[in-house]
Amino acid sequence: MTSDAGLLAYRELDEAFGLTEKLGRKLVDPRTGENLRHPMTALLRQAVFGRLAGYEDTNDAERLRVDPAMRQVVGGRARDKKAASTSKMGWFETDALAHGRNLPMLVAAPGAWVERANEHRELREVVLDADSSESPVHGEQEGSAYNGYFGCRCYHPLFVFNQFGDVERAMLRPGNVHSATDWEQVFRPVLDRYGPLDIERFFRADAAFAEPELFRELEGRGWWYVMRIKSNAVLEESIQHLLRRPVARPSKRPKVFYHSFRYQAGSWKKARRVIAKIEWHMDELFPKVGFIVTNLRWRSKKVVKFYNKRGTAEQWIKEGKYAINWTRLSCHDFKDNEVRLQLFVLAYNMANFLRQLVLPGRVGKWTLTTLREKLVKIGAKVVRHARCVVFQMAEVAVPRELLAAILARIARLREAPA
Repeated sequence: MTSDAGLLAYRELDEAFGLTEKLGRKLVDPRTGENLRHPMTALLRQAVFGRLAGYEDTNDAERLRVDPAMRQVVGGRARDKKAASTSKMGWFETDALAHGRNLPMLVAAPGAWVERANEHRELREVVLDADSSESPVHGEQEGSAYNGYFGCRCYHPLFVFNQFGDVERAMLRPGNVHSATDWEQVFRPVLDRYGPLDIERFFRADAAFAEPELFRELEGRGWWYVMRIKSNAVLEESIQHLLRRPVARPSKRPKVFYHSFRYQAGSWKKARRVIAKIEWHMDELFPKVGFIVTNLRWRSKKVVKFYNKRGTAEQWIKEGKYAINWTRLSCHDFKDNEVRLQLFVLAYNMANFLRQLVLPGRVGKWTLTTLREKLVKIGAKVVRHARCVVFQMAEVAVPRELLAAILARIARLREAPA
């Protein structure tokens, strides 16, 4: 018996794209003996698919090593015998991946996976959303620190998403760093990958990333950007004529005004376009004011509306936290926790690929939590014959027709890319 038979659908998607196979071949195996029961690809699959099914800790490997579904998706020796044990998975994540050339390859893997998925999309533009988040810790993990903004002891990872919700790149950082710290190591590899493509390129971020070095980087590469900036006396002076309450009876709906002007901060080498949005609400004495810096030439209202869509990045971070549980960074060493974060990101991307590229329209809005609870957690009776293994799945949350449609769509992805 197994409770995770839906992992077979993710394994089909993995095989169609060749995700774990290509990454596993690149990983350097530090073992020198000849009796290698589980190759690096098998260990990688067990780490990624285990997180997809909600098993975020290597302690779960002791049960998963005998689970029929896990043995089937891992492949190789695991199909006939057992998958890797807890000690072997611990060695893989804290020793094999955390040292040498494997860690840089693991950090670059989410971007390589996104490139493979983009081959099956009609990519006319790319929109990148940058945001940081907190990963609370409950011990004395190396690199963790108290963060006054989040009000807890944590790590402070940085993420870059595209418009489809895929993680382009992620980086684990100490808990007390600024939100934009080390942005070069995260943003530049992503900008380099999209540089040769003849498409429109956009970048959105909040006020923490509004730094002149990042402005110059994006302008020099031909990217459009929209970022919020903090208010100051000079900016407020430019909109004084809009800070007087409108005459006449207050309306129930907010009255919104926009104002576009040129502004040059002391640290900027040139003036840039700034858009102010002023909202007057009926029951509030003072207006709500926000400022956005951009190099777009659109109308002010359209620029603000485009920036507001950046809020979807926060929803994707919440999905990573609650559906994949990528805040589970309980190792002591900083590098070990960085490896765990990258494995969580790979699991997140694979789940999002299935949602974006495979799911039929009637279930296309499922969250990653719903996917795990309804698709992955399918109970099945496993019957082993001499030449095949049969999974007799329970038809409960996912009907037969839906699962057949998912597998058919994955089969079409094996054909020539778009």
